[in-house]
Amino acid sequence: MANIKSAKKRIKVIAKKTEQSKRRRSMVKTAIRRFDEAIEAGDVTLATEKFRYAQKKLNQVAAKNTIHKNNAARKISRLAKQLEQLQEAAK
Repeated sequence: MANIKSAKKRIKVIAKKTEQSKRRRSMVKTAIRRFDEAIEAGDVTLATEKFRYAQKKLNQVAAKNTIHKNNAARKISRLAKQLEQLQEAAK
């Protein structure tokens, strides 16, 4: 356990930031899972709506440096590819 006042404060700050990061990561995972469920259902309009939401959340989390911006870009690209394949199959 830390004895110095500033070290004690850092422990509290780190704990708070860790919780925020966990919340953000969980939010992104949920958004991606809901998108995947819409893809499996084959509903193009719902999948498009869920894609936009997941894309927004990924960009927000990347902006906060919770995940790397390239990681977010890669995930968005993969989701977009799945959406595109669903739209092609629906035609």
